[in-house]
Amino acid sequence: MTNERKIVNDPVFGFINIPGGLLYNIIRHPLLQRLTRIKQMGLSSVVYPGAQHTRFQHSLGAFYLMSEAITHLRTKGNEITQEESDGVLAAILLHDIGHGPFSHVLEDTLVKGVPHEEISLLLMDMMNKEMNGQLNLAISIFKDEYHKKFLHQLVSGQLDMDRLDYLCRDSFYTGVIEGNIGSARIIKMLDIKDDHLVVESKGIYSIENFLTARRLMYWQVYLHKTSVAYERMLINSLLRAKELAGKGIELFASPALQFFLYNSIDPSEFYNNPACLENFIQLDDNDIWTALKVWSTHSDIVLSTLSRGLINRNIFKVEISTDPISEERKEKLVEDISHSLHIDKEDTVYFISTSSIEKNMYDPADDSIDIIYKDGNIKNIAEASDMLNISLLSKKVKKYYLCYQRPV
Repeated sequence: MTNERKIVNDPVFGFINIPGGLLYNIIRHPLLQRLTRIKQMGLSSVVYPGAQHTRFQHSLGAFYLMSEAITHLRTKGNEITQEESDGVLAAILLHDIGHGPFSHVLEDTLVKGVPHEEISLLLMDMMNKEMNGQLNLAISIFKDEYHKKFLHQLVSGQLDMDRLDYLCRDSFYTGVIEGNIGSARIIKMLDIKDDHLVVESKGIYSIENFLTARRLMYWQVYLHKTSVAYERMLINSLLRAKELAGKGIELFASPALQFFLYNSIDPSEFYNNPACLENFIQLDDNDIWTALKVWSTHSDIVLSTLSRGLINRNIFKVEISTDPISEERKEKLVEDISHSLHIDKEDTVYFISTSSIEKNMYDPADDSIDIIYKDGNIKNIAEASDMLNISLLSKKVKKYYLCYQRPV
C-alpha cells in the first residue's frame, strides 16, 4: 500500500485532494481507469459538442462532494469513523464501474437483462479479492446492508453525491446553465436525524432549485430528441450486427466486442461464465466507434446505412407526441423506407423506432427529501415547499418518440 498523495485540478470543483492508501489505489486501478475511455453522457455530444467528459471525471467529482459531505456532517456532531469515511468514499468512486460503452446501450443489445449496478457489484467483488477484503465496508454500504443507512443515501438516494455531481458537471460541459445547482450549499445544509438524511429548513430553496434543474436537464439534455434518435441508431446497429453474427456472417470487431456479438449472453450466462466479465471490462467507447467505421462499408445495406449515419451524423428524424403512434403511420413509413433503401419490409424494423419514455423528477416513495426545522419537526419537501407544485414533479410524464430513417 502506498502513502502517495495526489491533487487533481477539476474544472468544475477546483482542486481535489486524493489521500494515499486505499482510495488512491482504487483510482489507479485499471477498472476505474477504464472509465476514462467512456463518455459520461453517451451520445449527447451530437447535440451539445462540449459534452465530452468521462465517467472517470464524474467519479472523481462525486468523490470530492462526498468528502465535503462527510466534513460538514461531522461538524454537526454526527459520528462518522475514518473506516466509514473510507468505505463510503470507496463506494462512490466505484458506483459507476459497471457501465459499458455509451451508458445503457449494451444493456439493451449485447448484455440484456444485466443492469450496470449488478455489474458494478461483480467488479467490486473482483477488486475486493485483489485487495484482501479492503472493500468489504464499501460493498456493504453500496448494497444498503450497513447499519448506518444514511451512508447508503449519500451514495444512492434523492440527494446523493452522484446526482449532485452529474447535474453540476453535465450543466457545465453542455453549457446549459439552467441545469446548474448549488451543490455546495445543499451539502452544507445536510444533517442526520434518526439515521436518515435531512436538509435544514434554510436550504429549502436550494432543494427547489435542484428539483427544477433536474427536470430541465432530463427533458432538455438527457432525453433531447436528437440524442434519443442517435442512441436508437446505435442500438439498432448493434442489434443488426448481432443478427448477422448469429447467421455466421463475418464482422470486424475487437476481440471483446466479437465475444458478445457471436455468443448469446443471458443473465445466467453472464453471472456464471467468467469470460463474460473478462470481456466486458475490455469494452469501451473505442470498440464501438472502430467497429462502426468498418461496418459503414459492409455489404449488408442495413448495417452499413446505420453505421454511416452514426459516423456522418445523418440522424433519424424524430417526432414527439403525447399519444401513441398510429399503425397507419407506421405502415406508411415501412413502405417508404423499404422503397427508398431497396430492402425487405422485414428489415425496416431497424429504421423505425416507436419507443415511449416515462419520467418523474421526484418520487417520495423511493427516498423522500425531508426538511428539518429548528424545533426538530420534519416535513417532506412536498409539504414544506410553498413555491413548487411538488405533485407535478412527482407526476410521471410520458412522451412517445417516433424515430425513423430520412429519405435517402
